[in-house]
Formats: sequence, structure tokens, C-alpha cells
Amino acid sequence: MTNPDSVIARAVRAARPLFGEGASYAPVSGGISNSNWRVQSADGSRAWFVKIPGNGTEMFIDREAAMDASRKAASAGLGPRVYDDLAGQGIEINDFIPDRRPSTHADFADPAKRAAAIAAYRRMHALPALGLTKTVFDMIDEHNRQVADLGAPVSRDAAWVALNTRLAREALEASGLDLVPSFNDPMPGNFMVGEDGSIMLIDYEYASMNDRCYDLGIWFGEMFFTPETEAELIEEYFGRVTPQLIARVTVHKALADVKWAAWSMVQLRVSELDFDFYKYGVWKLMRFRQITSDPSWVTHLRNV
Repeated sequence: MTNPDSVIARAVRAARPLFGEGASYAPVSGGISNSNWRVQSADGSRAWFVKIPGNGTEMFIDREAAMDASRKAASAGLGPRVYDDLAGQGIEINDFIPDRRPSTHADFADPAKRAAAIAAYRRMHALPALGLTKTVFDMIDEHNRQVADLGAPVSRDAAWVALNTRLAREALEASGLDLVPSFNDPMPGNFMVGEDGSIMLIDYEYASMNDRCYDLGIWFGEMFFTPETEAELIEEYFGRVTPQLIARVTVHKALADVKWAAWSMVQLRVSELDFDFYKYGVWKLMRFRQITSDPSWVTHLRNV
């Protein structure tokens, strides 16, 4: 097992021209893919966020693509400044943002913060095109191959999950995918809230060109929004609510659960982090079943 303290210590030494002599470091909690650290200069005047790639994450994260997305977001003022000192090792360094805090699920009970998040998504989707195109279907296919290669657990109703995933794919591809620079990873801690209520996004390692409704659907699912709130946010983003938009967001929300369930089983085999990936994956599939067993699922597939 890799000792994360030794890895960050080597990273601090390797980036001495940036951090200076005598820099200190401490872990930052919250991530479930990598080990995250705050590095502070010896005089305390500067601090950086350092992300050490987790074991096995190279199986589904393209670090060059992640850096590309991070740089474009930083240039647009959507994300923090990026430093290239250790980019060749896959280690990302950003400015630490002391005047912002990670959001929580409770933050998005506030309509103003929901609107701020939608504004951040609009800015994300307006970035210059990213170098990596990876739709939710590409992600699911990739993880399914990895699950098979690793002999990771699969659900007893895997054939039924695959059937509904295929039906969703056929419906969306027939309608056409609306590819934009997408965030793809709306864990609450990736939304950094300022005192003015504005939101910046951090952690672009899953970013890719993907359907914009996937970004909305996965965020809606992560936040457990009610259908009424989802409709309000769809209107906030698009300026209108239609059965097609509701369908596209709902279908992508279900597909996101398939993707992250398979991701969890891969992580169960390869990750060294202390996290219950099996429980996380099982829970994701429970929600997928809830969405797809509802009578409205067939209607959504027709409406996309």
C-alpha cells in the first residue's frame, strides 16, 4: 500500500521552486478518488491545494484532459489558478481558496445558491471545447470492461440494468447529443461558496465534452431535489420547461447512477482509500431502479 505521507513529501520537495523552503502540508478531507493536501509556505503567506492521484485512478481519469479543463476553467474565472510544476507526474496544484468554503447539501436548499450553481454550470458549458469527448455511455462502457477485467461484483439484475441503459442510449442517440464542456462530478465539496453567495467549481478530473443534460441530471440526483425544484432549475438554465427537457435530464440522472455504481465496484478493487465503495455503488443502483421502475420512465424515453 502506498504511503500518502511519503508521496506528498516527495511532491513538496519536487515543487520547491514554487512552495519555497520549509513548506508544511496537511491532509484535506472529502475526496473519494485521490489524496488531497494543503501545502503552506514557511511564512504562512501562501497556500496551495495539491491533489495526489489515487491508486488505479489512471484507469478512468485522463490527467492531461483534467489539466486542460482546469486551465480553461481558471482562465474563465470559474476555477482556481493552476500550476504546472508537477503536471508531468499527474499531480495537480491549485491556489488554495481561503475566502470560500465547500458547499453542503443543505446549501442547495437555498434558492439563491441553487441559482448560483446554475450560473456556474452555464459558465462551464460556455468554455472553449475540451480536448476529451467522453459521454456517459463512454464512461459506462469503460467501467463495465474494467468490472469484468477485475472480477468486481455485479448486481443480480445486471441484465435488466443493461437493458434499460441500452434503451436510454438508443433514445438519446436518436434524438442527438448536445455536447458541451461538462463538469461531470457534482459532489457538494466541489462547489466552493463565497461570502457573496457566488460559486466556483473545483476538481475537473472527470470533465469532458458530454451532454449538458447529464451535468444537470447528475447534480439533481446528487442533491436529491424534488421534481418541483428540478423543474425550477431547468427553467433557470434553459429559460423554459418542456417535457423533452425534463425527460432528457431525468434519463441522464438515471444513467449517472449506472456510471457511478460501476465506478464504485472498480474502486472497490483498486482504491486504497478508506471508503465503503460497495455500499455507495449499491445505493446508486437502488435509485436507478426507482427511476426506471416508475411508469413515467417509458414516457421519458419517448420524449427525449
